[in-house]
Amino acid sequence: MVDIPGPELDADTAAHLRRYGVRSVCLFGKNVVDEAQLTRLCADLRALMGEGALIALDHEGGAIVRPDFWPFAPSAMALGAADDVALTGQVSGGLARQLRRVGINWNFAPVLDVNVNPANPVIGDRAFGADTARVTRHGRAALAGHHEAGVAACVKHFPGHGDTALDSHYALPSVTRSRQDLDRLEFAPFRDLLPVTPAVMTAHVVFPALDADAPATLSRAALTGLLRQEWGYGGVIVTDSMGMKAIDDHYGRGEAGVLALAAGADLVMALGRREAQEATLDAVAQALADGRLDPAEGQASAERLAALARTYPAQADPTLDPQADAPVFARAWAQALTAYRAPVAPPPGSAVQLVAQRRAPRENVSEASVDAATLAADLGEVYTVDLIAFDDPAELDWNALHAGNTPLILATTSRHRHAALRGTRPDLHLALYNPYAALDVDAPALLTYGFRPEARRAVVAWLRGEASAPGTLPFQG
Repeated sequence: MVDIPGPELDADTAAHLRRYGVRSVCLFGKNVVDEAQLTRLCADLRALMGEGALIALDHEGGAIVRPDFWPFAPSAMALGAADDVALTGQVSGGLARQLRRVGINWNFAPVLDVNVNPANPVIGDRAFGADTARVTRHGRAALAGHHEAGVAACVKHFPGHGDTALDSHYALPSVTRSRQDLDRLEFAPFRDLLPVTPAVMTAHVVFPALDADAPATLSRAALTGLLRQEWGYGGVIVTDSMGMKAIDDHYGRGEAGVLALAAGADLVMALGRREAQEATLDAVAQALADGRLDPAEGQASAERLAALARTYPAQADPTLDPQADAPVFARAWAQALTAYRAPVAPPPGSAVQLVAQRRAPRENVSEASVDAATLAADLGEVYTVDLIAFDDPAELDWNALHAGNTPLILATTSRHRHAALRGTRPDLHLALYNPYAALDVDAPALLTYGFRPEARRAVVAWLRGEASAPGTLPFQG
């Protein structure tokens, strides 16, 4: 699997795909302009790659959504907070229908990581919660929603990225739990849902209880020994991006691709610059020629991938209307609102100070969050807002902010938690992205598990006193 450089299938890229016989492409924000363009691109890719084409996208909901022209579905943790499995199935079906409308047939979701580490820098709100039962029941609903809507789901990140303090985009994490603890916690959702799982994505994480040396992506003990032989999984295994530093900085592209296939992966995600793609493709061809890779295993992988494409064809369905799922998404965001430490909204019509980050930029897999001015305009529907926008929370003078009698509202809107906000005491905390920020700020909080417009509309309704906060905290407070 490769990515392509832009929103059109140019002649040079088409020749590259044709030359190597590539049949699977992962799309990113750089490939998305509008619905009509995305539909054309998918049709061009399918025409070139054939009926066995696999066209994929990270379309999880929350912050992990590339197209910005459809209604926004809530994050997995928002669904975990709402804790309504029927609703999770409906939302997941809606996400799948958006993709199927334009011809994308593979969604790299749902996340089955159990986010037991509050300091996790890359999972957080992408997980359904911090306990295996919640993750498993909502993961099952998400898989069913995708299947019923005709799009292949892909659970990730096997065997679990929820107990890491490092982001595998930048470093190589390790989870040192015993095998007994892993079976009980991280492994459980993946193991229990395998019968209804069409595809599994690997984690670039070392599990010494399985393999003391190699990350799961490159570990035969993990992919063949555990997943194939011990658990009997017969579906597709795809690696996470091999361009992430956890792999690229330690192994190199070509060798890593060969190691992943030898470990038991069916498909290597060789993303990035053309030279990196060619290094992987050439190394795999050489390894097949010199016997490092078993041709029989390669044929079995090809058959599994072809079966996935037959079950979920990359055929656009323009009769599907993405707006039809907007009410379900809005209801899910509203049901996710969670009260922490009994927050009380200032009276509508009063003056408030709003403290918010001026701009919260895009960070690796996540899209850019809401900016302070937009958030001030939202709250301006309820209050007279004095906006205090910051670039770095360390620059805030909390004594001065508390000097007046105006209620002080802090909004946290970034993926990462800020040490400078620990122990701060606003009158109300709106946790509009990373929900674990509520553990840092010494104040009553309203948690949304996301910053999208639908989430902010639910917040405004709560501030007006028109809605409650029915969600349950999906981790320990």
